[in-house]
Amino acid sequence: MKSLQDVVYNWLSIQLVADARPDDQAAVETAAFFKQMLEEEHNVTSIHVDKREDMYSVRVQKKEEDRSFRFPVELIECIYDQIHQEPQKFTMYP
Repeated sequence: MKSLQDVVYNWLSIQLVADARPDDQAAVETAAFFKQMLEEEHNVTSIHVDKREDMYSVRVQKKEEDRSFRFPVELIECIYDQIHQEPQKFTMYP
């Protein structure tokens, strides 16, 4: 099992891509995989994301407790930026 922070980071990074590319089945399925991991392995009941100038602030509600995480924008948006800058390398397949 990965740490809660790792799974939140992975989910947020790929969710950004899935939101920007809703026809990208791989991104959508990967985001759903990490969301399921948050719910089933970490007992997360809700997630709230707030983007500020240089940070993403993420608050997760768990059955036992609430947790908060902060991630630099450039870290979370790295995959999205790569896809945006070189779309020819990230073809969507059915």
